[in-house]
Amino acid sequence: MITKVSARHVLGFCNGTHVLLRDACVVYRNDVIEFVGTEYDGPIDAQQDVGDALLMPGLIDLDALTDIDHLLLDSWAGAELGKGYQWSEDYFRHRRTDVFTPEERSQIREYALIQLVLHGITTYMPIASEVHSEWAETFEELADMAETSRRLGLRGYLGPAYRSGVNVLLEGGERSVMFDDGKGTEGFADAEKFLDHVRELADPLVQGVLLPCRIETLDMELLRGTAKLSADRDVLVRLHSLQGLVERQLIQDEYGVTPLELLDLVGLLNERLLIPHATYTDRNAAVYGEDRGDLDRLAESGASIIHCPLTSMRYGGVLDSFAAYKEAGINIALGTDSFPPDLVRGIESGVQLAKILAGDMGAGDVAGYVDAATLGGAKALRRPDLGRLEAGAQADMVAFSLDNFKDGVQDDPIRTLLLNGTARQAVLSVVAGRTIMRNGKIDGVDLDFWRRKGQELFDKMRDAYSLRDASQRTADELFPPVYARVER
Repeated sequence: MITKVSARHVLGFCNGTHVLLRDACVVYRNDVIEFVGTEYDGPIDAQQDVGDALLMPGLIDLDALTDIDHLLLDSWAGAELGKGYQWSEDYFRHRRTDVFTPEERSQIREYALIQLVLHGITTYMPIASEVHSEWAETFEELADMAETSRRLGLRGYLGPAYRSGVNVLLEGGERSVMFDDGKGTEGFADAEKFLDHVRELADPLVQGVLLPCRIETLDMELLRGTAKLSADRDVLVRLHSLQGLVERQLIQDEYGVTPLELLDLVGLLNERLLIPHATYTDRNAAVYGEDRGDLDRLAESGASIIHCPLTSMRYGGVLDSFAAYKEAGINIALGTDSFPPDLVRGIESGVQLAKILAGDMGAGDVAGYVDAATLGGAKALRRPDLGRLEAGAQADMVAFSLDNFKDGVQDDPIRTLLLNGTARQAVLSVVAGRTIMRNGKIDGVDLDFWRRKGQELFDKMRDAYSLRDASQRTADELFPPVYARVER
């Protein structure tokens, strides 16, 4: 099957870099691109013209929310109220429970994956909150999500999240980590079982990876076991680390080393490692405020970082700085980490924050950020056939419409999209040659149903925070509105 997709703007790839083409097309046979350019007179079996749009490589989200978003609730509170969002010590010891049924967990993941498709994500690595689970994720949950992902046509790098500990608010009011080693052992066994399951599926759109939870929630045995399994199976590991002062202090108190040193100590700091956020290296102002070698150490290891600019900003954080990490030679990929899974807004946020950090309007590296969302993600996944539109690459692409009056006038199509638009302007998404979204719609998906179901599941999650709060406050007390609600 030979398919031709045409657009006013095409982001092709030539001589090692993205290039813009005007009034061009992409032609692919089955799942592989055969031609990118302006003049094609070969045979075709099907064609589509997306018109005044930007056709570009499918976006790669390596910290993609596959859950009901909690940032809507917990990104506003000060320190004292924020304590109520942690598990209480009593809840950990005596009252742990799953908020959702297995069927609801499956619905949550389907809701989230539909959102990824609609926002132009073609390749993803999932992240789910464990706060409303009895512990973490199970083999059965991820096997079910793999089937949902395959049905929708996404390219997923999947594995159950696992941990041996959880962040807890102790009875004295301080934050710590409490451990249940048996849960860590069970979760790790499920992670290895899922790798076997993926191998048996033999589906190129489903790849198995190791997705342990935050570094401070893994004991030494689990960290070393993860490193060994990654090496033995040659699979990627994504581990949230270098992302906060509390994490840093907990690691130093327990092991006498920094989180980066711990990654090296246990054998994880190598080219198979992906680190979401990585905002707290030694050059961070809250640590030392100067580079004492962390960036060089990251670069030499071959590890990739997953920068999530929009989510970091919403929690009051920032990568200091995109330019410094890039100049050090660190591979940078992008993630969304929260709702919306909008890498267009993420890129724009990162570009504007870079200007502020540098005090220089020229520091907004648009091309660098677009590269991170495409080529950087592909490099982290060790997939040179992703993240680019060129002959021989996988036929993964997305088109963002630029033809709405509300989009304003146009100059450079990428800058126009970033400044005036969002990823909600995605009108076409193709993964491995299969069109999974056309004209902003997914065949067989009832968005009205999923809107109602998503709200129902969110409301249930919100109410359940009271169960874990040490002070047993109601959800309305934990999450007060911007203005007081009144009845008249």
